[in-house]
Amino acid sequence: MATILAFAGSNSSTSINFQWVKHTVLLIEGHKIQLLDMANFPFPMYSADYEKEHGHSDALIALKDDIAKADGLIISVNEHNSNPSAYFKNLIDWLSRTERKFLNEKPILLMSTSGGKRGGAGALEVTKNLLPRFGAEIVATFPLPSFHENLVGTKGVVDPELAKAHAAALKRFLAKL
Repeated sequence: MATILAFAGSNSSTSINFQWVKHTVLLIEGHKIQLLDMANFPFPMYSADYEKEHGHSDALIALKDDIAKADGLIISVNEHNSNPSAYFKNLIDWLSRTERKFLNEKPILLMSTSGGKRGGAGALEVTKNLLPRFGAEIVATFPLPSFHENLVGTKGVVDPELAKAHAAALKRFLAKL
């Protein structure tokens, strides 16, 4: 049984990316899931001056330790103007200051969603290229377009082709654990 750490790149209390992560982990059996709501993890904007004066918060060290203990990660990044949110970039900046290769060859299922037809594809692509710099192994990616039309309550992903592609991405990720 592997331990999977799952979270969204959003700190919004109404994050659809967090809803997408919660749906995805419900599909996993036989593994321990640690689901983090990043709305509970406020971090100041990174600056070298702030870091010098205040160091690293207990919450940041706990998150780094949770990442280190996990066998794999599921992350869904949100998109602001075709890029990951400032919150997510800031989180990566802080984590990289605790240890450059903080992802330490962790297998990652990288996802995104949005209300639009591209499903956060811009943020997904940027993040896919960014995380390996910190040691990540991106095993699979999946953008879910038009979140409100395609993920419906307990029915899950209603479009059969999208459901099949999501299941395949999840299967590739789980096979790497």
